[in-house]
Amino acid sequence: MISLAVAALLSLGILEQPSVVCSDAAWSSSTLDNDLQDIYESGRPYSDFLSSAKRRAELWIANTDKAEDINSHLVARARAVGGSWKLLAVAIDSCSDSVSTIPYLAQLVDMVDGLEMRVVDPTTGLSIMESHRTLDGRASTPTIILLNEDFDEVGCFIERPPALKDWILEEDFSSQEIYPQKMEWYDRDSGYHTVEIFVEMLEAAASGAAAICS
Repeated sequence: MISLAVAALLSLGILEQPSVVCSDAAWSSSTLDNDLQDIYESGRPYSDFLSSAKRRAELWIANTDKAEDINSHLVARARAVGGSWKLLAVAIDSCSDSVSTIPYLAQLVDMVDGLEMRVVDPTTGLSIMESHRTLDGRASTPTIILLNEDFDEVGCFIERPPALKDWILEEDFSSQEIYPQKMEWYDRDSGYHTVEIFVEMLEAAASGAAAICS
């Protein structure tokens, strides 16, 4: 039986129209048996990903510039964690959620010693997407996992920050309103809640607490 939460997501029109969808079940699988270290090492630095972005290119650039002003308190908390950590992001340039989250994480990585990030496409990262599905069962971008220095998974982020997911559920938007309202939320938020959840992941992982997967 479908859960009430999933039913609510579907009734609110969480699934975007094809032109803005951030999931794609048609990607062929060729890396399901690869381990996380292999996938990570096959990835590109954000600067390389950004320079090759064709879809939503202006927004990628704008959000990358905007990310220079990420919250200093969150940066300080991330720096206080210490250690060596890696973000492995499965993303695609056409995805509205990827363009609204990845640039801010790239800036966090640039500002915190011991943090690194690599970006892979959904073909390479299919096994990660399929093992970290959305509440309504989709393999989606972005899917981002936090790895420790041994390439063990210690946290994950699926598609959107929890604060945005909760907000969408709380509001009575029509299916036509979901996409523009979501993008307005991202613009107002300026990456705060995306960066915040990753700082919380880092703190939890460093303290030995249960992994946060949002």
